[in-house]
Amino acid sequence: QMADPFLYNTGERSQYGCLGHEVQIEHIMAYVCRPSFFTDKAVIVIHDIFGWLFPDIRYIVDLIAGHGFIAVCPDFFKGTEPWKTTDHWADFADWMKDHDPMKVDKEADVVLKYLKEQCGAKKIGVVGFSWGGMAVHHLMLKNPQLTAGVSLYGRIIRDSEERYNLLNPTFFIFGEKDHTISFDQVTLLDEKLKQYCKVAYKIKVYPGQVHGFAQLKPEDMKPDDKPYIEEARKDMIDWIKMFI
Repeated sequence: QMADPFLYNTGERSQYGCLGHEVQIEHIMAYVCRPSFFTDKAVIVIHDIFGWLFPDIRYIVDLIAGHGFIAVCPDFFKGTEPWKTTDHWADFADWMKDHDPMKVDKEADVVLKYLKEQCGAKKIGVVGFSWGGMAVHHLMLKNPQLTAGVSLYGRIIRDSEERYNLLNPTFFIFGEKDHTISFDQVTLLDEKLKQYCKVAYKIKVYPGQVHGFAQLKPEDMKPDDKPYIEEARKDMIDWIKMFI
């Protein structure tokens, strides 16, 4: 049986009063937050296994919008059930078969079209957390329309050497104590990117941090973790600002 990878108790997160609104984009619902001024820069936020309604991911969308980007978190599960804190980890592999982070291309295209045609976006980045981090890694190999990407603690899938030929600058964020991603895997990712990647990339491991650390709202952070969480988020925003 797979151990619960979320060492923070996600059942006890505080609620969040969102700043944005929900929209329907073709066959997908999405949460959108815009800055108070016009911008042609946008960021797609890809949620983790808890889906687009989870308070933490909406907090991140609002945070990114606060830095001057149109931020949108689409429901990449297309109305199907996200993983719930009450579900059994023994069933996780079966659930993942129906929620494959390598099959997000159609939805990403729909959202890119919306951002360009409805929002006037000219440069678009993508950030994703856990399940969404895997989706970001996939999209940064496939979709040249995405100007830059940040993958936060996405499990590293090694199915081919093409997995390292990124199209645009990508930043990989990991927690040192993430027991779903070993240090060896991170080291190998670095070696392979050095070998195959022709664009800017960065890998950073944050001391003492567990899986899911960078999404927490301030009131849910443990004091020892707060500096690393804030640093990871600043690094994420700085990477996006550098290229978008």
